[in-house]
Amino acid sequence: MIQGSIVALVTPMTEDGAVDEVSLKRLVEFHVEQGTDALVAVGTTGESATLDEDEHCHVIRKVVEFAAGRLPIIAGTGANCTREAIHLTRRAKEAGAHACLLVTPYYNKPTQEGLYLHYKAIAEAVAIPQILYNVPGRTGCDLLPETVGRLAKIANIVGVKEATGKLERVKQIRDLTGDDFAIYTGDDATSLEFCLLGGNGSITVTGNVAPKPLREMLAAAMRGDRSSAEALDARLTALHNDLFIQSNPIPVKWAVAEMGLMGKGIRLPLTWLTDDCIPTVRAAMQQAGVL
Repeated sequence: MIQGSIVALVTPMTEDGAVDEVSLKRLVEFHVEQGTDALVAVGTTGESATLDEDEHCHVIRKVVEFAAGRLPIIAGTGANCTREAIHLTRRAKEAGAHACLLVTPYYNKPTQEGLYLHYKAIAEAVAIPQILYNVPGRTGCDLLPETVGRLAKIANIVGVKEATGKLERVKQIRDLTGDDFAIYTGDDATSLEFCLLGGNGSITVTGNVAPKPLREMLAAAMRGDRSSAEALDARLTALHNDLFIQSNPIPVKWAVAEMGLMGKGIRLPLTWLTDDCIPTVRAAMQQAGVL
């Protein structure tokens, strides 16, 4: 089971919006050096919504190549069309990904039975470990714990990223799935409490900017050391909140660029962080000790 700090990696781009492979390699090396436990390539934070299929799969392939087996790579392969999700998942497996992260279908708002059949079809079509991803604030669709429990009975569905911020779901999902099923948070602000309650880690935005202290905080929380986890998290609280001062990944891409790890590239309809928000994000980075 992959556990700990799983960074939802930004996709670096040049100012004209092209994927920047040089900076992508630099970011992977940075996370290897900082001890990040795993990377997600082309998730929401990686701008999956605006990369075309070939770019999407190319970024996954390059992250796998750059990591060279030094940490697991999870590929974002979700879609609101089941056939498309199967196709992306198959290509991610071919690229060498260790697992896939599949967001609930967005916009078309399926029923719980539709969600069950969607994920079941992908799992049966592609023999790779698969992680469900529930983020109703972006998709308009909530994957309920009871449906997660049904899906956990499928052998290669191995975990869920629960991004609702509802801490009660840790116990609800654990009771329905068992200890071998991974439960990750997708909400940095509540990740400390989530892991103290038995979560297996965080698929994190904050980890792009402060990977080492975030990993240490999550490790302390997962071993039940509240005092150490709280002391570490105190430095990160502003980052957890202020990296969402505008739509993700706008603030985190500015922060990673400010650290000198990549240039100032993002794709429309997202735009670069506005001047009025820069002091807030900079102050959060200074509090975390990364500037």
